[in-house]
This record gives sequence, C-alpha cells and structure tokens, in this order.
Amino acid sequence: MSDKPIRIGIVTVSDRASRGEYEDLGGPAICDWLNQALLSPWEAVTRIIPDEQPLIEAALVELCDTLGCCLVVTTGGTGPAPRDITPEATAAVCEKILDGFGEQMRAVSLRFVPTAILSRQIAGIRGHSLMINLPGKPKAIGECLDAVFPAVPYCIDLIDGPYLETRPDVVKAFRPKS
Repeated sequence: MSDKPIRIGIVTVSDRASRGEYEDLGGPAICDWLNQALLSPWEAVTRIIPDEQPLIEAALVELCDTLGCCLVVTTGGTGPAPRDITPEATAAVCEKILDGFGEQMRAVSLRFVPTAILSRQIAGIRGHSLMINLPGKPKAIGECLDAVFPAVPYCIDLIDGPYLETRPDVVKAFRPKS
C-alpha cells in the first residue's frame, strides 16, 4: 500500500467559470462530498476549462494517463444546449462506457426535477481510471454521487486502481464477498 494520497481529478466544464466571470460551485461541491465520503487519503487535481471538446478531451487524458488519477469526475456540460459537449468528449477518450451510471443518476434526479430526462451524464473507463460526468448544480452533484458512489470503489478495484475506502455512515461501498 502506498503512502501517497490517491489522486482524483475534478474537472469543471464552463465557459464563464473558465473566464472568471462565474464562481465555480460544482468543483468545490465535488471536493466537499468526497472529503465527507472518503476515508482513504486523497488529493484533488482540479481543472476549470471552457466547453470546447478538444480541451475537455485533453484534460481528461492528462488526468488519467499523465497524472494517474484513478477517478475523474466532471461537472457541467451535460445538458442539451449546443455547447454542452462533456459526454461527447468523455466518450471520445474512454475505452468502455458504463451505461448504468448515467441511468442511475437520471433515475435519482427524476425524483427531484422533471428536467432530469434532459441530462446526458455518462461514465466510462480509460486504462486504470473511471470517469463520471455529473450535472453542474451542487445539490444535483450530491444526489448523483449518493446514488452511484457505492459502486465506484469496486469498479476501481476491477480496473486495477487503488483501494478506496469510504465512510460507511456517508456512503457504503459495495464489494462482493470473495
């Protein structure tokens, strides 16, 4: 077991936040949620980038391949607007898409807002990294992470990533008995 903290990439995709015209609320919401949920020592590697597919793809590849993030979580750019292209960028750099993540996040979000059907979050694998797209609103980020994170540590186990330990009172990671 390594003494180095586990690296987790957090990418905010927003034209306005990347220009400093809008305060990034999504990235900090992800950090706060992970700080509450994880027992394993971890460090955030953050990026704030505009809604430009080549820039999103480059950030995702860097976080996975160069910086060794076992988990990369994005916020923003998952809606139907013309500049919302985070899922396309994610799919372009993933080797496998894990449809259940998006299905579960939309199902949970529909309990709160009827517009959840407009959300296009996806998740996928690149090498030893899991990528998950989240919506941009902090409340929705928490709801979606609550819904899918029980499966995240085991998924990272299966792709030969580090062992992620969670606080069971916040989120109980599911690992099948061996």
